[in-house]
Amino acid sequence: MKQIPLLVGILLLPLLATAQRFQTSEVRRHVEFLASDDLEGRGTATLGEIRAANYIAGIFKDLGLVPAGTSGSYFQPFPVTLSVDGNVHALTARNVVGFLNNGAEKTIVVGAHFDHLGKGYQGSSLSPDSKNKIHNGADDNASGTAGVLELARYFSRNQLKEKHNFIFIAFSGEELGLLGSKYYTENPFASLKSVSCMINMDMIGRLEQDKSLIVSGWGTSPVWGKLIPDLAKQQNLKYTVDSSGVGASDHTSFYLKEIPVVQFFTGGHGDYHKISDDADKINYEGEVKILELIAGLLENVDKETTEPQFLTAGNPHTGKTTSDFKVTLGVMPDYSYTGKGLKIDGVSKARPADKAGILAGDIITKLAGKDIASIYDYMEILSGHEKGQQVEAELLRGKDVKKVKVTF
Repeated sequence: MKQIPLLVGILLLPLLATAQRFQTSEVRRHVEFLASDDLEGRGTATLGEIRAANYIAGIFKDLGLVPAGTSGSYFQPFPVTLSVDGNVHALTARNVVGFLNNGAEKTIVVGAHFDHLGKGYQGSSLSPDSKNKIHNGADDNASGTAGVLELARYFSRNQLKEKHNFIFIAFSGEELGLLGSKYYTENPFASLKSVSCMINMDMIGRLEQDKSLIVSGWGTSPVWGKLIPDLAKQQNLKYTVDSSGVGASDHTSFYLKEIPVVQFFTGGHGDYHKISDDADKINYEGEVKILELIAGLLENVDKETTEPQFLTAGNPHTGKTTSDFKVTLGVMPDYSYTGKGLKIDGVSKARPADKAGILAGDIITKLAGKDIASIYDYMEILSGHEKGQQVEAELLRGKDVKKVKVTF
């Protein structure tokens, strides 16, 4: 190896440090462990989930993060109810929470979910005959969890003291309806009033050259449009934006608490929710580029003279693109609700549900004269309507039955 002259070497140090902030070998190490058969798909409240939580907590400890769970640990247990083969079981899942204390008034949350579908008994599998087959979930969402771990490593060891604290969270129960993030926002380590913004990573392992990185939550704060374009250009990343603050991932729970959010996502693929989502299919070089962008975003948010401004963003129906439905109520369903009807977890301002007087906590039992037994009935009803039409919604508010007119 040629020796670099001392002066040149000194001048190159900052560039070398920047270029080597994230290593594909480290990202791969995390993903290969989390998505190994040994963890049996990391199903919520399973032994595989516990082993994954232990792995994450061990790294948080090595990095010197403050335990921010319960009882002085990194774990935040929460109850879940699962139906397996028709039998209901009350179990315990856990988030993993670490705190980087910079002595600041404001805190940035960096999160991803680490649970997946286990061995096919928790639903949502798209593989045929999926029962008792391991769903490793390398992209969904070992890739995002690896991102949290590597960002925690970088910010805890960068020899800087930022103007914000950082909370790094690995959520469980996401696949069952954002259960872990919802529980955290209702039982936070630090007051949500002190949270500046939330960055979420869900499926960031399949970056493709001919596709764009999808950035959601763009409309929840002007800061994203100010900072992200230049950072994406530096990494030569194409991207598309979704203004909505709600979607089928954990940033939604924070947006519903009026916190600016942004999520990074490399898009769907043929292995989504199948037993074929394995570690050898991850684009590790692509994930490193995304982590470079996110680290730069966190550094630039930290340098802003004001905190990110929260904006109420558009709210297309969760889990669908705006082209799938011509109308929407503008609500966030409560995915943890197991009774009949559509329970509302959040209502977007100035949208049809809000204008009709529908509130968070209401359970819509009938819409346009049709019964709603589940969210699928709700989606089918929406698909048959046009903008401008008015329908009646029947709902339960506590023990009271109410009827309201909804104009799409």
